[in-house]
Amino acid sequence: MTDHRSDYVDPPGGYTLSAQAPSAVLAGSGSMTCRFCGHVATDTFVDLGTTPLCESYLRPEDLVRAEPTYPLHTFVCANCFLVQVAELVNPGGIFSDYAYFSSYSDSWLEHARRYVEEMTARFGLSPTDSIVEIGSNDGYLLQYFVRKGMQVLGIDPAANVAKVAISRGVPTLVAFFGEQLAIDLVASRRKPHLLLGANVLAQVPDLNDFVRGLKILLEKDGIITMEFPHLMKLVEQCQFDTIYHEHFSYFSFVTAERIFSSHGLTIFDVEELPTHGGSLRIYVRHSTEPSKAVGPHVDEMREREIAAGLETLQYYGGFEAQVKDTKRVLVECLTDVKRAGKRIAAYGAPGKGNTLLNYCGIRDDVIDYAVDRNPFKQGKYTPGTRIPILPPETISRTKPDFLLVLPWNLQGEIMEQMRYVREWGCRFIIPIPSARIC
Repeated sequence: MTDHRSDYVDPPGGYTLSAQAPSAVLAGSGSMTCRFCGHVATDTFVDLGTTPLCESYLRPEDLVRAEPTYPLHTFVCANCFLVQVAELVNPGGIFSDYAYFSSYSDSWLEHARRYVEEMTARFGLSPTDSIVEIGSNDGYLLQYFVRKGMQVLGIDPAANVAKVAISRGVPTLVAFFGEQLAIDLVASRRKPHLLLGANVLAQVPDLNDFVRGLKILLEKDGIITMEFPHLMKLVEQCQFDTIYHEHFSYFSFVTAERIFSSHGLTIFDVEELPTHGGSLRIYVRHSTEPSKAVGPHVDEMREREIAAGLETLQYYGGFEAQVKDTKRVLVECLTDVKRAGKRIAAYGAPGKGNTLLNYCGIRDDVIDYAVDRNPFKQGKYTPGTRIPILPPETISRTKPDFLLVLPWNLQGEIMEQMRYVREWGCRFIIPIPSARIC
């Protein structure tokens, strides 16, 4: 058996890769083909019912129309253990006019700034090095490389968001990334020394095409970093609301390692991050480039996940029951508050919040309104539940008794920003992993 300190070796039992791996629902919603290995996935991870797209915020004139909804049924592949939802909507429709702007979170901006400092120091980056970010959003991260005089390129399919990045001096290509785009970029410009993506991997419907593109585009001795929410944390903390149609896949470390290895790429380091309720940052190189040895954190993470059971179906089988219990506790909490005659507003209108509101059936009879710092969402309504989204100043004017924090992963930042609500006795409700008032 190959030494784990070199390139990835499949865990005992292995897996097989089919010739093609389309993402499609088979026989209704009872199974789907795995988007990585192509095997039929029949095992449910969690079924969250039927919901609208979580970023399809409604304008006032939309309230008289029916909304399209889609099954939010998540499967786990028994062959490669990728957790996933099928591609039910054309990604072009999802990302053509996107509502998520990364720069509206102060803590996320600080995370991006630290990343730039850390990568520059660790890998000795200089202005002669090219840097490409896939899923670059509004330039939230690349702006810090630009300030260092680095050569950067952002790639993002959302034209409205990319426009903001360009206004910040971040060159941005409006496109979906994959093998063909990588070929075109290699032909037109030099390869990047640093190729990165933060929370983009989950939003890729064709994983194999995407990772092939990474390999083609990366410089011979270059580095890829990818950040994504850690599936093990999702399960431990019952973070079911991070599941929505725009997130096609959910990754453990061992499955991510398997995917990259199958395309000739080796993970040589991994870090655990507190972002998004618990994320991983993987460091990747060409498997044929041995200058960066595989570090001990790779073995440690792999062994921890295998010991926890992430390579067994039993690990995934109990998650749906956890989710149902979390829903019951939250609904009971909100019901008790309303029965006491109290008023509740929601802070934030994130995608994850819309999954939670729709699955739990929380509407404007419970939540008076939501507020969000993003002007793109203000004046609109949450998809499915149709709760009005207003500017944050509304809170000081109306003085609700409770704030339901929908972006619970930013609860520290939000509770500090909103500490003034304590003046009239307002308290915070944190919904995940189990509803609590603080």
